[in-house]
Amino acid sequence: MDDTTAPQGAHVEKVGGFDIRNFIGLLIGIYGLVLVVWGLFFFTAPEAEKTGGVNANLWAGLGMLAFAAVFIAWSRLRPLKIVVADNEPGAEQGRDIAPAE
Repeated sequence: MDDTTAPQGAHVEKVGGFDIRNFIGLLIGIYGLVLVVWGLFFFTAPEAEKTGGVNANLWAGLGMLAFAAVFIAWSRLRPLKIVVADNEPGAEQGRDIAPAE
């Protein structure tokens, strides 16, 4: 949606601050960073025996960081947009909806 498809008296705004993709990307990125650090500095011989010599924490963390980067890039490249319409005249004034007597 762009500004040309907005109705008369309305405009289009981006709402990226509260996009769920940002929260998902951030959360997965934090977990991925923790796993990368754990895989780089705390990979021991007993853990290598369990995984057949594969540093599972490191590879899972790198995968999660890549996934997080895709989500953040997606939210930046294709942000959510909403149509914001101007209020009608008098909309800010209180209205009594009780029937007139």
